[in-house]
Amino acid sequence: MTRFVWASVLVILLAGQVHGEPSETKSEQTFDVVVCGGTSAGIVAAVQVARMGQSVLLIEPSGHLGGMTTGGLGFTDTGNPRSIGGLAREFYHRIWRWYQDPKHWRWERREEYQGRGHRPGEQLAWTFEPHAALAVFQDMLRSARVPVLMNAPLDRSPDGIRKKDGKILAIRTLDGRWFRAQMFIDATYEGDLMAAAGVSYTVGREPNSQYGETFNGVQKLQNVKNHRFLVPVDPWRVPGDPSSGLLPGVHADPPGEEGQGDHRVQAYCLRMCMTDVPENRRPWPKPPDYDPLEYELLLRNFEAGDHRLPLSVLLVPNRKTDTNNNGAFSTDYIGANYDYPEADYQTRRKIYLRHLRYQMGLMWTLANHPRVPEKIRRYLQRWGLARDEFAQTGGWSPQLYVREARRMVSSYVMTEHNCLGTRVAPDSVGLASYGMDSHNVQRYITPQGTVQNEGDVQIHGFSPYPISYRSIIPRRQECTNLLVPVCVSASHIAYGSIRMEPVFMILGQSAAVAAVLALRDKVAVQDLPYEKLRRELQRWGQILQWEGPRRTLLLPQKLPGIVLDETRAVFHGSWHFSGAVKPFLLGGYRHDGNEAKGHKGAVFSLVVPEEGWYELRLGYTPGVNRAARVPVQLHWSQGTRTLFVDQRRKPRHHGVFEPLIKLHLKKGERLTVKISNEGTRGFVVVDGLQLVKVAKPR
Repeated sequence: MTRFVWASVLVILLAGQVHGEPSETKSEQTFDVVVCGGTSAGIVAAVQVARMGQSVLLIEPSGHLGGMTTGGLGFTDTGNPRSIGGLAREFYHRIWRWYQDPKHWRWERREEYQGRGHRPGEQLAWTFEPHAALAVFQDMLRSARVPVLMNAPLDRSPDGIRKKDGKILAIRTLDGRWFRAQMFIDATYEGDLMAAAGVSYTVGREPNSQYGETFNGVQKLQNVKNHRFLVPVDPWRVPGDPSSGLLPGVHADPPGEEGQGDHRVQAYCLRMCMTDVPENRRPWPKPPDYDPLEYELLLRNFEAGDHRLPLSVLLVPNRKTDTNNNGAFSTDYIGANYDYPEADYQTRRKIYLRHLRYQMGLMWTLANHPRVPEKIRRYLQRWGLARDEFAQTGGWSPQLYVREARRMVSSYVMTEHNCLGTRVAPDSVGLASYGMDSHNVQRYITPQGTVQNEGDVQIHGFSPYPISYRSIIPRRQECTNLLVPVCVSASHIAYGSIRMEPVFMILGQSAAVAAVLALRDKVAVQDLPYEKLRRELQRWGQILQWEGPRRTLLLPQKLPGIVLDETRAVFHGSWHFSGAVKPFLLGGYRHDGNEAKGHKGAVFSLVVPEEGWYELRLGYTPGVNRAARVPVQLHWSQGTRTLFVDQRRKPRHHGVFEPLIKLHLKKGERLTVKISNEGTRGFVVVDGLQLVKVAKPR
């Protein structure tokens, strides 16, 4: 069974694809617009072009249509659903209509499922099965009479594109066919056409200094939420013996300085459509080349006391799931994707197969290995891949979750300042509203000799914000008839917010409208008047400005003095992340769960910028269930002192910070502040620390 599944995946991946040199076929076809990439953005773009009466061709390099929307991501990352308009909104309405038909409820009754969009009175469904999304996309393409060319990889060699005076004339697929058009749209996850056309792009994380950001680059201190090691785990093959070598997936190099840029991209995985219906459930297969060392960190993490379920199991209709990464060691294959963005098709297939083998082994391990906690083993034995999804590839999605690859660098780069609303694009082509979401990018050794993940950033709570038209078109001198709605011009951390499937659909439609208007007016995409584009986008239902309630994050850089968010503390013990009680700094705060008293702490450390009197303030969210005497220990050049804070009381500054003490501090001296849950009754909360210069006390 296992070898059959493995062979099936290989056959499907290789079927109909040419891996060598392009053939000498001389055929050439002409269209008004050619869309490269059958992702959700590509499909929507092609449909929009056709609805505007222009000829269009959709080219997909693989045998899979629909990208992640049909590839297992059925629990939509909507952000604020009211920010989604146009064809994206139509797609989710069509999904709702699909599930109004009783024949599409095979494994449960409609009234039994209460997922988002399936409750009475709603007409937009945000959760769905992969085959349902594919059926809706195919119906949209059929209705618009869009021709689709599958299994047609682009010839990415210098000879595979004809370009003159900054304009793409034609492109070639690896079977030798040429396709000529007035406008081209690169809707691939990888930005292959963009790169082949000589458009500037980047891969990896920029340093914070490049765009004046906070959450870009290396984020060792930010990495304090769900997806990290919470207990000490030894990284060596033989515990305690560095000469034995590192376990797979751990690298020996330093992780980099805080905020430093690097080449790394956030980890990929396969989203899994699982089911607990016995008649529709496949058993977890063991890979033919299973390597137990690949999962040794997982097992040691369990044995060290971290018994979290290392999966995020999100329910979609018909007793199925959209299963994603969660915890310290999960479906994200950290560090295995660095070569993917620039790789050729053959190498990308090998990277996909490595991810498949890793994830197949992970699930078999969780369901069967005796070192996995029995509760988790029993839970996973209830589940298996759905037989009626991805049947040709043994239940495994053929779509690798490419969370990030190339990103264009155009005349307007979207950054965290756009996400936070401190910079607003005046030429909106759609809204994004999801939080800044980056998965881990590396697994390294800490100074204490244990393993840790780095790169996870989760900043939520801001309002929908506009995406600039200039961020989906190249610089004029690089290409004048190309639009890029997926690999948009954005910093790594801003892309973490933009990279959601509904936003890709929004940008795909806007790119298509711009392409049609530009070809009709016979102008470069850079010369299309924005006011004309705006009016046409609104006519087609796009939402370009947010008119709803505005949510403003309390940003450390906007407050007086030195402000450290809780992500800048070093935590001891297992703390819980929350955003239930407002206000708070940035995306949330940490609490001790009212448990393990005396075994949890958080330490802030800062260097005084100049001599003077300062007021020290502790940040927390108040509540009746908070601890009344939270010990806060201060250590500075004058000694050590312990204070107690009543976290039931509302803080006096900005609704977040409560004054602790006034101190005279010297320039360059270090102040250390430790918050503990020792001897407390009730929840202990840590949201940040503020040091504000004040006048000398009288």
